[in-house]
Amino acid sequence: MLTSQRKQHILSVLRRDGNVVAKSLSEELGLSEDTIRRDLRELAAEGLLQRVHGGALPLAAAEADFAGRQQLAPDEKIAIGRAAARLVKPGQVVFIDGGTTAVQLARHLPANLQATVVTHSPSVAVELASHAGIEVVLIGGRLFRHSMVAVGSAAMAAISRIHADTYFMGVTGVHAEAGLTTGDLEEAEIKRALMASAAETVVMASSEKIGAASAWVVNPVASAGTLLVSPQAPAAALAPLRRAGLAILRSDDADGGKPADTAGGASELPGAR
Repeated sequence: MLTSQRKQHILSVLRRDGNVVAKSLSEELGLSEDTIRRDLRELAAEGLLQRVHGGALPLAAAEADFAGRQQLAPDEKIAIGRAAARLVKPGQVVFIDGGTTAVQLARHLPANLQATVVTHSPSVAVELASHAGIEVVLIGGRLFRHSMVAVGSAAMAAISRIHADTYFMGVTGVHAEAGLTTGDLEEAEIKRALMASAAETVVMASSEKIGAASAWVVNPVASAGTLLVSPQAPAAALAPLRRAGLAILRSDDADGGKPADTAGGASELPGAR
């Protein structure tokens, strides 16, 4: 098998199974693991997959820049943002992450809501400028233009002095084994700090992020309480996340205030009281 044929086969397996295991593939093709690992390295360098221990996962499509991400699953992001907005209760202090889904959350908050929103995203802050009842606390720092968020030591210090009820988190990848991931080291550190300063974390993820991975791990998936997805999220990819401890809430079920498909029955949603 030619190198190009091997690489196409690897990508085909990745699309079919959602992962590639180097040992299994080497046995299937009758090749050494070193050969498969070399192919994986080259495919990763071409931006076609994310290498992990023992193999590879789909590369998170959400690593595109802010403008590019606005074109990814826009209808899903609107639905998820609208559902997340319904989870914010009067009087709460909430963290809202940066990203296109977070902008939709801010856009759908009720005009009469009385709450405090803390964000390191200028885009989110601008969306909330006309909400007279929402106190907006904008975290400052170095502007990471790729995601249009503040990062760095100043942002970390400010976050550490706040206790929030809920953190509405955006990531580029959600995978049961690879964890909650993003495409930048400093951004991962900020997200980790936001999780540590919030009583509950709700991860907002459109379908292209489910089962995908990026290089920088924020935390294991079980460290978050709820994963908010759209009805289009693939059931097969959600199953291992549920087994890992995440409560799965679909955007069309958010009105009921309970996760629709958690193992062992529904449970209360963070911030629902």
